[in-house]
Amino acid sequence: MSQIKKSTVGNPLSQLSKVNRFLPLWILLSMAAGLLLGKALPGINKVLTAIQIQKTSLPIALGLFIMMYPVLANVRYEEMGHLRSDKKLLVSSLILNWLVGPALMFSLAWIFLGDKPEYRTGLIVIGLARCIAMVLIWNDLACGSREAAALLVAINSIFQIVAYALLGTFYLKVLPTCLGLDSFSVSFSTWDITKAVLIFLGVPLIAGYFSRKVGVRNRGIHWYEEKFIPRVAPFALYGLLFTIVLMFALQGRAIIDSPGVVIQVALPLLIYFLIMWGVSYIFGKAVGLPYEKATTLAFTAAGNNFELAIAVSIGVWGITSGQAMVGVIGPLIEVPALVALVYISLWLRKRYSR
Repeated sequence: MSQIKKSTVGNPLSQLSKVNRFLPLWILLSMAAGLLLGKALPGINKVLTAIQIQKTSLPIALGLFIMMYPVLANVRYEEMGHLRSDKKLLVSSLILNWLVGPALMFSLAWIFLGDKPEYRTGLIVIGLARCIAMVLIWNDLACGSREAAALLVAINSIFQIVAYALLGTFYLKVLPTCLGLDSFSVSFSTWDITKAVLIFLGVPLIAGYFSRKVGVRNRGIHWYEEKFIPRVAPFALYGLLFTIVLMFALQGRAIIDSPGVVIQVALPLLIYFLIMWGVSYIFGKAVGLPYEKATTLAFTAAGNNFELAIAVSIGVWGITSGQAMVGVIGPLIEVPALVALVYISLWLRKRYSR
């Protein structure tokens, strides 16, 4: 979400900025603010839905754009060509991110939330949204390769535009039907997901790409990465918190009536983070990657793009949907889970070459 202090081996929590260190707290406070806003202004729903973009109110659509743009403006698109020189890392990342990750989340969603179609779908949508933001922070804290992280973030950003809707249709309709599962309990179309991805990922991705291209060309890479990015980076968090406030203003009562949803969603997410990180780390070492790249591979595969998952869920199923709520719960679970994995990674670093 925001810039990280320069990484050195030590206490990972002390290296996180205050914004990222207390991210779960900011999210909880935004939830509380949304509940109070909804209670104080009962007619807020009519105001927010007066003007809509892809079935999403204009204020929320702007919040989603603000949430995504800083992340995509920080992607080093010009370095994607370097992936050709590291085919081992590229192939490993593609397998883990786009085959193993979505399949694992699909399995966990049906195991833990098989009788709750909205929450189940929300988890699957998260599993398809590969990490392009927070992974840079976890990777830095764990002393992973910054160059490898930048390359994998770039490829994931582009790949999501191309593959997200197709994979969504496969895991939400095709595969459940083939397995004899109830694939019709949640209504959607491939075109709905495609439009949501093009609007809420495609538009900020284009804006981020041209921001970097023009900024680097006119002012230089030092100015762009040391001056411009630190200024716009905090807006990713502002956009997320703004969206959460509005979401809870609209559907806070439903959450108060069913607080168990947090626990129901937390368990499969925790299992997912642990399995994906562990499998990816072992996979990286097995194919001969050094610690720095194996660590980058592990955190890239374990993290998820909750911003995109929230945007797609709101665009396809609406801001008051269970799918959108699962997307909001995600970062609450991810931050402490990935911080714990950073500690494990640093412990393994001393034993990696043995």
